[in-house]
Amino acid sequence: MMDLTRRTALAAMAAAVAMPARAQTGFAEAARLGASLDQMHALVIAHRGEVVLAERLRGPALERPVNVKSVSKTLVASVLGAAIDRGVVPGVEARLGEVAPGLIPPRADPRVGELTLAHLVTMQAGLERTSGENYGAWVSSRNWVADALSRPFVAEPGAGMLYSTGSFHVLGAALAQAGGDSLLGLTRAWIGRPLGIEIPAWTRDPQGRFLGGNEMALSPMAMLRFAEMVRQGGRHGAAQVLSAAWVAESLRPRTRSPFSGLDYGYGWFVGRMDGVPVALARGFGGQVIAVAPERELSVAITSDPTRPARSQGYFGDLLALLEGVILPAARA
Repeated sequence: MMDLTRRTALAAMAAAVAMPARAQTGFAEAARLGASLDQMHALVIAHRGEVVLAERLRGPALERPVNVKSVSKTLVASVLGAAIDRGVVPGVEARLGEVAPGLIPPRADPRVGELTLAHLVTMQAGLERTSGENYGAWVSSRNWVADALSRPFVAEPGAGMLYSTGSFHVLGAALAQAGGDSLLGLTRAWIGRPLGIEIPAWTRDPQGRFLGGNEMALSPMAMLRFAEMVRQGGRHGAAQVLSAAWVAESLRPRTRSPFSGLDYGYGWFVGRMDGVPVALARGFGGQVIAVAPERELSVAITSDPTRPARSQGYFGDLLALLEGVILPAARA
């Protein structure tokens, strides 16, 4: 906890003293097991509104923004929710051809204009993926939005999840156009400032659009604050950052990942662990935000962003840590 501010460190120690012995033991065990995973950089836990564990195991300080990889998708989904709350876009069923027609390439399939924001935020656009083996060619293209929208349809829109960062990049570009500001500006205004967290500028495409769905940076403590806002139905202190209705809708299963088997809502993987619903934001390398409202629990994990975290490997280890240790400790 040496990288926390003195105020946060004292609050965490006071919360630990007030915890039942079983919970203290469980969270301490989580820290011990986390330290044994050489990819993990930081583990931060809040229970019942108090920070009960804040461990920098290796890597940057807990207050320093780090690359959270595809956790960015969950942030962009939240910007969509904020845009709907403000009437900037009419809802998730709004079509790309209505919200941002200028993004559609001239020779695109006519179905592109009919894609809804829901198709994009759930990665059910049906277009060939830009992630995985296609990612390098996509980010080497001259126009990332045009490239993503010019790919062939390999499934009907809404037919199932095709994990693709390009879908979120198009979504971010559409929100920027509708909102009259960059994706960075919208994220700072609607998410960062109300939460009091730093959101540095990140990667841009050749047209200057901020990458939607990857490469954002948040500190572990900022990740936890975001998680706590979601756990409390969109509230942070006196501020309603996101509407409770949006938070509830975003955590409702809409499709399923063919890779992990987890359900997926609006930017959140959702499932059940230790008998309760849990929402997960997941990024390459093992960047994780976990929210379990029924246990009044929020968790932020950062990891080495250069090493993979597969469901049958390190990410599986993180799920086991959540389900086998952290969630049971929060029962106390």
